[in-house]
Amino acid sequence: MSSSPALRTPAARRVCAALAAAALALTAGACGGTTKDSAKEEDGARTSGAKADPNAATKQGLTVAFLPKQVNNPYFTVADKGGEKALNELGSTYKETGPNSATDTSGQVGYVNTLTQQQVDAMAVSAQDPGALCTALKQAMKNGVKVVTYDSDTKPACRHVFVSQASAEALGRSQVQLLGEQLGYKGDIAILSAAQTAANQNTWIGYMKDELKKPKYKNMKLVKTAYGNDDAQQSFQQTQGLLQEHPGLAGIISPTTVGIKAAAQYLSGSKYKGKVTLTGLGTPNDMRQYVKNGTVEGFELWDPAKLGALAAHTAVALSSGQITGRKGEKFEAGDLGTFTIGDDGVVDLGEPTVFDKKNIGQYRF
Repeated sequence: MSSSPALRTPAARRVCAALAAAALALTAGACGGTTKDSAKEEDGARTSGAKADPNAATKQGLTVAFLPKQVNNPYFTVADKGGEKALNELGSTYKETGPNSATDTSGQVGYVNTLTQQQVDAMAVSAQDPGALCTALKQAMKNGVKVVTYDSDTKPACRHVFVSQASAEALGRSQVQLLGEQLGYKGDIAILSAAQTAANQNTWIGYMKDELKKPKYKNMKLVKTAYGNDDAQQSFQQTQGLLQEHPGLAGIISPTTVGIKAAAQYLSGSKYKGKVTLTGLGTPNDMRQYVKNGTVEGFELWDPAKLGALAAHTAVALSSGQITGRKGEKFEAGDLGTFTIGDDGVVDLGEPTVFDKKNIGQYRF
């Protein structure tokens, strides 16, 4: 787990972590820092002064736990299965655990603490809240656990690497661009998000709002952002509520796979089918029928199985000492290729794919 041969045993790691705990305690509140100095301190705490050895052997026999926002969520099932497949190929052990609700933040904290106590080698976490997990994740790192976030990030000081679906800016702007093209850049629009605290959703929405400031969107107006909490029934009801409140609504962006499916389900059985344009982030399997019946013209997503696989490769590379999370470090991720860590310890999977009638039949996830 450490790049230093002297710290490879769990017992040695725990001793080292205990000695470092007092020094790191003073930086426990650094998650809220915004200055350049505090950012440097956070990066130092996250990487712990370790040096990467890109030529280090890939360790086998590791235990890597996946902690999604919500277990039994179809999106995370696909993503985590991708992680499981990658770990099996790498000779390590996969496990998955997590809350049944996508808004059970305290429950997610409890799972982090349990995994730390179980002394897993690494954990891949999709954070429900960017700050709420920080104390637990920092304790995990102090105890020698390598922490990767995927899909939804914490604050940078609270993990080693964030595996992003694509750049947050590209995802936010591209959804507005896609809807703009479909609407002819005219009409009132709304956003149907997941939870109000979801870091990835809020980041994307920030870029959506910035994209809408461009002159070509002058005739498009964002009238409301609603939250379905990644619950199918709530998202369905929120869609209904949006259209009751704004009967002249032209389009909806739902940057969540649960939300876009629920919105499509409502629209397809309502008088708004063909009148309200829906796009966002969804899986081909969930959205196929709605594309075929004309409810949805096109939407986008990355391959969640590849996202899970990249999270697994990142966790193993960290545990093997091949990377530490610093900008510029490179590592191999099997068939996915070579990746380079960017600012704040972020790795981007790649560009999203737009799915429509022409290509949706080619994808099965």
